[in-house]
Amino acid sequence: MTTAASASPSGFDWSKIPAPVDDGAMDHVKNAKIADVELAATDGARVSLARLAGRVIVFAYPRTGVPGEPSLADDWDQIPGARGCTPQSCAFRDLHKVLVSAGAAKVFGLSTQDTAFQAAAVERLHLPFPLLSDENLALAKAMNLPTLQVAGHTLLKRFALVIDDGRVSQVFYPVFPPDRNAADVLAWLEANPRR
Repeated sequence: MTTAASASPSGFDWSKIPAPVDDGAMDHVKNAKIADVELAATDGARVSLARLAGRVIVFAYPRTGVPGEPSLADDWDQIPGARGCTPQSCAFRDLHKVLVSAGAAKVFGLSTQDTAFQAAAVERLHLPFPLLSDENLALAKAMNLPTLQVAGHTLLKRFALVIDDGRVSQVFYPVFPPDRNAADVLAWLEANPRR
């Protein structure tokens, strides 16, 4: 029998790894104004989510790996919410045009990895949107975003935001399984069109 967690667009059986729990770490973000922090983007721009007009989708993830290279930690898959950054990004890639048709003016991925690493991921995964780097944790600190510590690195926990003219309209947290996050965001956009 297939469970909701194991029935996955990417074909991965998510029931084999621990799911993250809602620890309340994003409760304060809904309806909050986004901090005016400039982040480096893989398209060469500097982006402040607070200054963008329209409906913006941001999905955050701990870090993308590189095929053939070891994980950041031997127990990476056993850290709730750690695994799945590439499937999450690819789901947003695959639904990008539909998300835009449903009202998203912009879509961004967000992690604490540096822009050079992210740029390689954009190329490797053929992402049609930029990734934003919060390498110095400026946005994470300003917004008190949830993080985790792995092998000496501070990583963002996985979440997604719908931001309307610099204010958070919807929070998706925790996100599990990660490859369904884009579809969940799309369903919300379709049910909540901008007026």
